[in-house]
Amino acid sequence: MPTIDNTIKDNNERRDLMRRQPSVIVREYLTIFAALCPFAMCVNWIFVPHNVVGAGLTGFCSIIYYATNGMFPHLFPEYGGAIPIWLTTLTINIILLTIASMTVGWQFCVRTLFGAVCVSFWYRVIPIRETAIIEDPIMGCIIGGLFFGVCLGVVMLNNGSSGGTDIVAMIVNKYRDISLGTSMVICDIVIILCSWFLPVPESMQGVVESVTDYRIRRIICGLCMAYCYTFSLDWLVRRRRHAVRFMIVSARYKEIADAISQKVNRGVTILNGEGWYSKNDVHAIYVLTRVNERQQLYRTVFSIDPDALVTETDATVVYGRGFDRWKGTNKFLV
Repeated sequence: MPTIDNTIKDNNERRDLMRRQPSVIVREYLTIFAALCPFAMCVNWIFVPHNVVGAGLTGFCSIIYYATNGMFPHLFPEYGGAIPIWLTTLTINIILLTIASMTVGWQFCVRTLFGAVCVSFWYRVIPIRETAIIEDPIMGCIIGGLFFGVCLGVVMLNNGSSGGTDIVAMIVNKYRDISLGTSMVICDIVIILCSWFLPVPESMQGVVESVTDYRIRRIICGLCMAYCYTFSLDWLVRRRRHAVRFMIVSARYKEIADAISQKVNRGVTILNGEGWYSKNDVHAIYVLTRVNERQQLYRTVFSIDPDALVTETDATVVYGRGFDRWKGTNKFLV
């Protein structure tokens, strides 16, 4: 039977302790604030100038922005009389968070409220360009969507959220057996398809040959943006959570196991076996690490035994001691 080295404290407990330290919390909040700046740039410098309706709450608020163009010239003169995206984003997020605090719990709402305020702040501070920084709308949606997803991924990896459809998905998941990923995809598709009913902008009238063709192109751009942002978000989060399995065979297994526990800070499992050719007892070390810990583990092993046999395999998702905790549903599993 394998024996487990229990001398190392549970990494999850240590990680939770670190997160309670003020310096770590402040760093996470500053990272969330900074990451939402380029997030808002993608919207105000690419999507809005191309009249694209993207995914999530931003897409829904963009619909309101386009639909109310010229209706409130005295209230919002700098936005052409349209209700600005920053205002609708903040208002809807506050309403959703109020509902979520009574259903999901206040712990989820604290950082989400911070993210919602930050993204509304950046929408307000960053001006909307008349012409997009990327001229081609399809290319703009692809590049902007990829960058949009990376920024959102950085926010999520720091335990934050920009709100919007994340909150809706959490509320739906609370009462229905629908995964968070499925709820978010459904919301995104419905929002993008609603752009069909938007009027053609005045700047495009006389340029567009067919209103139907223009509406189809707008939906295609929105779907491209949604796919690219989902792809980059999923890639970044999964890469950060990606784990690696190691099997190490060495006569100096005790020294290696102690060094891994102390230097790499990972738990070690010793597997007892028998070499079939030599008929001698063999001891193999089984270790799970993050991708960014690989090189440190290799250096540790080969500094002790240059002749050690080391095998490495990917572990796409790991839940348990020292890694992620299973919460019943996974946001990135549709």
